[in-house]
Parts: sequence; C-alpha cells; structure tokens
Amino acid sequence: MKFFIATKNPKKLLELERILKPLNIEFVSEKDLKSSIPEVEETGKTFEENAMLKAKSGCINTGLPTIADDSGLCVDALLGAPGIYSARFAGEDCNDQKNIDKLLKELKDVPKENRTARFVTAIAVCFPDGKNFTVRGICEGYIATERHGTNGFGYDPVFMTEKGCFGEMSREEKDKISHRGKALAALNLELKKYI
Repeated sequence: MKFFIATKNPKKLLELERILKPLNIEFVSEKDLKSSIPEVEETGKTFEENAMLKAKSGCINTGLPTIADDSGLCVDALLGAPGIYSARFAGEDCNDQKNIDKLLKELKDVPKENRTARFVTAIAVCFPDGKNFTVRGICEGYIATERHGTNGFGYDPVFMTEKGCFGEMSREEKDKISHRGKALAALNLELKKYI
C-alpha cells in the first residue's frame, strides 16, 4: 500500500520518513507529485483537528491514504502557549530563530522549576474510503534559558529532557524519546489494523 505524507516542511518530512521506514510501506510526498497540494488553513482548535484537516486534504488531492501530523510546544508558564500556534508563535513571517527568541524573552524571569513544557504530536491518517484515525505522542521536559546544540529543528535547541537537550541529540537518540517518535510508534500499532 502506498501512503502520501502531507507536510511541506522538509525537515519534518525527513524525520517522518526515517521513523516510518520500518513499516515497510511505500511513501510519497509532495516532491514526488506533478503539482503541489494547496496549503491547508489550520483552523482546528486541537493538534488532532489540524492534523486531520491536512490528512483529509492530502487524501482528496492525491487519492492516496494520507498521513499528516500537527505538532507543537506547550509551556505551562504560558498557559499552554504556543501550542497549536507553535510554528507561527513570533508572527506570520517568523522562523525557528524568531520563535525561540520570543519564547526565551517571555520566559526571561521564570525560574527553572516553573519552565515545564511538553512537545505534543498528533498524527492523523485518512483513507480514501472515509476511514480515519488519530494518535498522539507527548514528550515532557522544560525550557532552557539559552540554546544548546544545532541538531533538530523548531524549538529543539531549548527543549530539555531528562536525557538532555533535543538540540544536542543525534537523530536516533531523539527518535527514541520524542513526541513524534512516540506518536509514530502508536501509529505503527494502529495502522496494522488497516493494512
């Protein structure tokens, strides 16, 4: 069975492809298509809703079963922000650096014990016959006061876990404990019911 991976983020695509590889399923992405898929407006109020919007769009536009995710960082001292707005936390024209700068600025006077946070990933799968499901993965940690390492993407350089900072971990180390790795493990179990 062939699946479409619905993401326009090349770093996320590489991570998804790497973690999904053991499933022995053929995957295609937008780079394999003759034309691009329209951008999906993320109007959902949860990670699951936004992931499903992307999965349904991918399925409709390709005719293939589609896997999509929505991920974000939830910081307790910011009442769960940036949450579903993680990718555009610093505004519409932001990037990873600007998002981290804003996060560190907002947490400037917050002591370590109150900098708790978690990364959340929801993965949605949509099939052409109308069947669909979502799974979720969470990784607990806290926000550092400065950047560590250059690995990963997004908020990785400031996200600390009991195993260390995501920004200093190898891909393999991160995959074992990350929110996306956990969600993909749950996806693997759930997909076996459908294929």
